[in-house]
Amino acid sequence: MLPPWLSAVASVGMAVGPPLVYADQAVSIVRKKDSTGFSRDVCAILLLANITRCFFWLGTRFEFALLIQSILMILAQLALLYICIRYRPRSSPDMCGESGRPFAFWQWPSYAQYIEFLAGFILISAIAYLIFGRSDVYISIIGFVALGMESMLPVPQFISNFKQKSLYGFRASTLIGWVGGDSFKAAYFFVQGSPLQFKVCALFQLSVDFIIVMQRLYYGNAPPQSTLLEQEDLEQALALAE
Repeated sequence: MLPPWLSAVASVGMAVGPPLVYADQAVSIVRKKDSTGFSRDVCAILLLANITRCFFWLGTRFEFALLIQSILMILAQLALLYICIRYRPRSSPDMCGESGRPFAFWQWPSYAQYIEFLAGFILISAIAYLIFGRSDVYISIIGFVALGMESMLPVPQFISNFKQKSLYGFRASTLIGWVGGDSFKAAYFFVQGSPLQFKVCALFQLSVDFIIVMQRLYYGNAPPQSTLLEQEDLEQALALAE
């Protein structure tokens, strides 16, 4: 076990560190006025996972620092989602009306629709907890669901990188934060004796982080072809306007 002072410092780092990872990503999107390269599905995974983790805490009462982390992460992702929608590229499915997902899931045109969905998700989760919350099996299941969803966090970014053949728009600082944060998180879970769900899912998430590092080395971060075409169209429109 860690000394009390070191355990307290580690707990503060666990609560505050992960949400701060996305601050630089948000600033970068605002500066460029373009969210190309950052998968909005990352926000979906983190929001749904951390909302579910809050209900898991009600049934298990694991470290309080991890509950604070979930609350801060929810607030951070709501802000980042708003920024991504405001500065979405013209080629995004919700702008073109060409979503291939059922009910255009998480590709809706307005921020209010995301909030309505999340409110419904919280309501359904609360009702389910009130009905099944005394069952250890149910609590264990929502723990694996919450941590399983969070461990899938890098997967949408991995898919986006593969489709673009580039990591353009995805900040290196965010990737470094993922690798460093997930490494620290995995070590923290094992040292603190956190529930099994945390340990298994942390190791899976860390392995996907390293795959994205390999993508960064292989693809680089040059603008993808779709972004170059948009820039050319804009330049032509400006030339015609003159």
